[in-house]
Amino acid sequence: MSAAVRQALLLSAISFDAVKHLVLCAIEQRPPKLDLANYPHLPVAEVALTRAGDYAALLSAGGL
Repeated sequence: MSAAVRQALLLSAISFDAVKHLVLCAIEQRPPKLDLANYPHLPVAEVALTRAGDYAALLSAGGL
């Protein structure tokens, strides 16, 4: 399982489903299919780094 997590990190596919897919592929001795080009109907996720200042802005806006 740790090998699947390392592989997911290398592929930037860090969701539970991606790791589960990699584990099952290792057990079944088949290649993983994580290329999103095969799934054009899925939206592309854009993940940005969160800055600490973003949390401070949320706290001040929430009245906490």
